Amino acid sequence: MKNPVYINSIASLSPLGFSSEEIWENYKNDQHFIDQYNFSGSQEFASFLSSDLKKVLTDLRNSEARFKGLDDSVLYAIFSARAAFQKAGWKNSDQVGINIGSSRGATKLFEKHHKEFIENKKVGVLASPSTTLGNISSWVAQDLRTSGPDISHSVTCSTGLHAVLNGVVWLQSGFADKFIVGGSEAALTPFTIAQMKAMKIYATQKLDYPCQALNMEKKHNSMVLGEAAGVMCISHDEENSIAKISGIGYATEKLKHSVSISANGTCFQKSMKMAIGNMELNEIDAIVMHAPGTVKGDEAELKAIEELFGESIPAVTSNKWKIGHTFGASGILSMELAILMIQHEEFIPVPFSTISKATKKLENILVNAVGFGGNAVSVLISKN
Repeated sequence: MKNPVYINSIASLSPLGFSSEEIWENYKNDQHFIDQYNFSGSQEFASFLSSDLKKVLTDLRNSEARFKGLDDSVLYAIFSARAAFQKAGWKNSDQVGINIGSSRGATKLFEKHHKEFIENKKVGVLASPSTTLGNISSWVAQDLRTSGPDISHSVTCSTGLHAVLNGVVWLQSGFADKFIVGGSEAALTPFTIAQMKAMKIYATQKLDYPCQALNMEKKHNSMVLGEAAGVMCISHDEENSIAKISGIGYATEKLKHSVSISANGTCFQKSMKMAIGNMELNEIDAIVMHAPGTVKGDEAELKAIEELFGESIPAVTSNKWKIGHTFGASGILSMELAILMIQHEEFIPVPFSTISKATKKLENILVNAVGFGGNAVSVLISKN
């Protein structure tokens, strides 16, 4: 990177909560937020927002008539973006770009409209505009009254970190001074769960920890879905920042099939190496892994780390055992965990993992994400 980019604020809503204090306290204990719920008559694992957060979001939906027809994924993004914008101290008059993506987009609303079409052979007037992926960034822009570019995209599970890449490039190019980046996901529907089950990657075992992310001895896939949104404000303003983005990396590898990943995580090796750049490997203190809880996914990413770092691998962790896989929002939540660990100078391990061990120093943390299509992203976060 020509110049470092600074994180001026971050806000999220997830099963961990909303305030930074609550989120950190929930990270510091060994409790998870995964339970079994009824999805069309079948009991499946999932991680929902708390009832208190749901009530706050219902109040937001009812606060303005224009919000009533929006999908949850859009509301989650608006709620998080408001908080991040306020924390950063930015103003509505500022020239601010927005890139907030989603793996699935307006899932619940799309399925609702499709069901109405199957039953009635017609849909409501707002069926199309309310289900486009561009809804997310454009509605955030409308709510914050910003005047910069508005971008939404889907790069499956690495969507959130791809938003960070885009924001960084806009800032580096000089075409923008400030950018809001993030991801939002509200895809906990029977159809989405069924898709994950069809790939035989979903958790089925009733364990103390249903998602066994970073348990390298597991014999069964254990991915669980969650819902969340995460938004960051980034710029070149170092003075009013909470952390620094000192490297970005990306790569795509050749696939054997649409959901495969190479045994040695080739895409991860390339993206991590690019993000680290000229920094010495021993300066990387920790890695927040993508680690979805699948046997091959976790193994491939760890193998990539071992190939790159040799015997001296950094401390590794993940948050999916706590809140499940939040698709497009997951990378931003991983960045939030990294930032919190740097701020509090405390490593958060995976309690049942034998490879997730604490480290004394937390100044440079690598965050990984990968999505369907063999695309990986790595972002290096450093202490100011």
